Amino acid sequence: MSGAVDLSALKQPPVAANVPDEFAVTEADFETKVLRRSAQLPVVVVLYSQRSPGSVELVKLLERLVVSAGGEWDLAVIEAEANMRIAQAFGVQGIPTVIAVAGGQPLADFTGNQPEEQVTQWLGAVVDAVRGKLPGASGDEGQDAEPEAPEDPRFVAAEDALERGDFATAEAAYKAILNAEPTNVEAKAALRQVQFIARVQELDPAVQATADADPANLDAVLGAADIEMFNQQPDAAFDRLIAAVKRTAGDDRTRVRTHLLELFELFDPAEPIVVAARRKLAAALY
Repeated sequence: MSGAVDLSALKQPPVAANVPDEFAVTEADFETKVLRRSAQLPVVVVLYSQRSPGSVELVKLLERLVVSAGGEWDLAVIEAEANMRIAQAFGVQGIPTVIAVAGGQPLADFTGNQPEEQVTQWLGAVVDAVRGKLPGASGDEGQDAEPEAPEDPRFVAAEDALERGDFATAEAAYKAILNAEPTNVEAKAALRQVQFIARVQELDPAVQATADADPANLDAVLGAADIEMFNQQPDAAFDRLIAAVKRTAGDDRTRVRTHLLELFELFDPAEPIVVAARRKLAAALY
């Protein structure tokens, strides 16, 4: 992140920001309010602290500017201390930090409180950078919207098989779609999900205890990570595999790394937990 890092203000008493619900974002709704929303128009994310009067002042400025922006951009206000995983995923080094997110990816950023004129110029540059590239960037999202296309019967059949627990049929259906359309992103993602779920069904839950007792048992380690992922514990799964990467070398390390990358593919690449885990993996490798 660019800009000076000044944490001295964190020693001061908290100052209430009183952020409106429409702008307040936490880890629970980050995907909806930031990642998905940024597919429509740029989302300006500000990570602040109640302890920093300067960052509260910047939040108030951005709240005023977004109201007058005419829907050209949206605002997400995140209290850094209460949402440390988001701050870590963005690599925040100073408070406040402002990041423009477009299409699920960071576009531009600055750190520290800035004069209104500079903030306005920065926002104008962000809007110009995405103009014509995002469907809602002009503030008219939802207007003249095209009707939703009918469901693809091939996907319907695959999903029906998945609901029945017939993983083999679902996998075959998605593969058939990819044979006809090799670049079909939705089918690729669905196939990865089905293959993962089918793999987990074959695992013995006791494999986690085995992996904890014997970290050198790679089969157990990989299986334990899969179960943790299936149980909605991605951080635990990623940390287990990254620790295995650090312990291994040669073919064993390649095997663990490949498995970890496969788990990454179950998520949107911009998901904060994936961004953070990729950084940890890079540190473990190099």
